[in-house]
Amino acid sequence: MSERDVFEYAVLRVVPRVERGECFNAGVLVYCRAKSFVAARTHLDERKLEALDPHADVLGVRAALRAVEGLCGGGEGAGQAAGDDAGRRFRWLIAPRSTVVQPGAVHSGLTADPAAEVERLLDLLVR
Repeated sequence: MSERDVFEYAVLRVVPRVERGECFNAGVLVYCRAKSFVAARTHLDERKLEALDPHADVLGVRAALRAVEGLCGGGEGAGQAAGDDAGRRFRWLIAPRSTVVQPGAVHSGLTADPAAEVERLLDLLVR
């Protein structure tokens, strides 16, 4: 069996009208300290968004989700966080700050391939 490392993940949720408390999953955020790995993958179901709020800012929600993906990638796409290590970027992203795109609770597991884990979780929890 290949070596497995601890990883942490959080689901990204979209809450179109915070006063109603309705939400749906739109992405996953995965961090593996042993591999200095952090990544996010998103999938916005526009039908769900518009069903919960016909006046939702679809482009704004999509931009917020893409910003999470960009920050994980580091480099110029990460803005001020470009120089931060993967763990610091993950911790910054799981801190609540938006009312529309919100991170869920952090969970953990074991994986031999954090990149594959991102895809597995996206399929399992979002798509």
